[in-house]
Amino acid sequence: MVRRIFYSFHYDPDNWRASQVRNMGVVEGDQPVTDNDWEAVKKGGDAAIERWIDGQLSGKSCCVVLIGSETAGRKWIDYEIYTSWNSKKGVLGIYVHNLKNVAGVQANRGANPFSQIRMQRDNASLSSIVKTYDPPYSDSKQCYDYIKQNLTSWIEEAIRIRDAY
Repeated sequence: MVRRIFYSFHYDPDNWRASQVRNMGVVEGDQPVTDNDWEAVKKGGDAAIERWIDGQLSGKSCCVVLIGSETAGRKWIDYEIYTSWNSKKGVLGIYVHNLKNVAGVQANRGANPFSQIRMQRDNASLSSIVKTYDPPYSDSKQCYDYIKQNLTSWIEEAIRIRDAY
């Protein structure tokens, strides 16, 4: 079954890394937003951003959070995680700091963005439920290959976890 995926990531430092994952061709991803489109959405304020995110999440079965050095604690990434989880979508995280950016530079490993998000039902941290994956390679190509080989199984597992919760 082909899954439709929403990718959540911190745009400025990680859009090049995110495009590598989106363009792997192993799952159907969301359409990338251009700088101009995002600026237009932002001009509408918080309500417009929420509507845009909600529209992007519509029809998706899983939210894949691409974790860079500055992903955790970002307002809109947190909103995407909350909204995905609360609408019963699978949620998972993949550390992408070892993928090179457009300048050929890797980043520092960021914090787990699920650690500070609490479940209403039992106050458990979402990090106790949602899985994150950190490719065991420092080489960008090996990291890319590892993500590509495992992405579909990670997505299916995230959906099973959410369905069981």
